[in-house]
Amino acid sequence: MIIVTRLNRTRFAVNPDLIERIQAAPDTTLIMVDGATFIVRETMDEVITQIADFRARVLAAAADPTRSFAPPSPPRPEFGEMR
Repeated sequence: MIIVTRLNRTRFAVNPDLIERIQAAPDTTLIMVDGATFIVRETMDEVITQIADFRARVLAAAADPTRSFAPPSPPRPEFGEMR
């Protein structure tokens, strides 16, 4: 998923595999395969960069099955240790 921002500054995540095309005239519009459209604050180039970064992370995770998309968890305290 990539995170984009609507014109009213609310953020949402979109599956980049479902983006059919991106238009920039003058606002950036994502047109989805189901016909839904989203006008976003990011430029077309920024959205394309996010999509490329997302796909690179997917490929890296596929090459290294121990890799996770989630940030690492903080260490758990030892038995009897206070936080």
